[in-house]
Amino acid sequence: MTNVKATRNRRRNQDGFTLIEIMVVILILGLLATIVVQSLRGAADKAKRTKAQADISELKTALDRFYLDNGFYPTSDQGLAALVTAPTSGRAVPNYESGGYIEKLPTDPWGNQYIYQSDGNTYMLKSYGPDGVESADDIDGSQS
Repeated sequence: MTNVKATRNRRRNQDGFTLIEIMVVILILGLLATIVVQSLRGAADKAKRTKAQADISELKTALDRFYLDNGFYPTSDQGLAALVTAPTSGRAVPNYESGGYIEKLPTDPWGNQYIYQSDGNTYMLKSYGPDGVESADDIDGSQS
């Protein structure tokens, strides 16, 4: 009988987890969650930069097609909008492609317009990046 009582007491003392054990598990889960969130944040930033580079590449292709058809790049006054619809101001565009050179102008992944400046012979094309101002993190697609 004494053996049976001792076994019951031992089982009663071993049921459940201690507060310390629960706190250690919560701490470990919190650390893992922090690591995952930091990893995903870096991936999102990289994806936005890649998207901006792809948009700039598409715009450069459209600008080159415009140049081949017309002998000059759209001027700063005409802007990138000249790739969507024929410009009505500035230099005449004698061989404008029907339907334009691009379906619609993209905005950069941070919600800003791409920056375009041109004198008709060369151009500067870039995104100011996540901070929206000219700085070291700009994505440059200027004519090289």
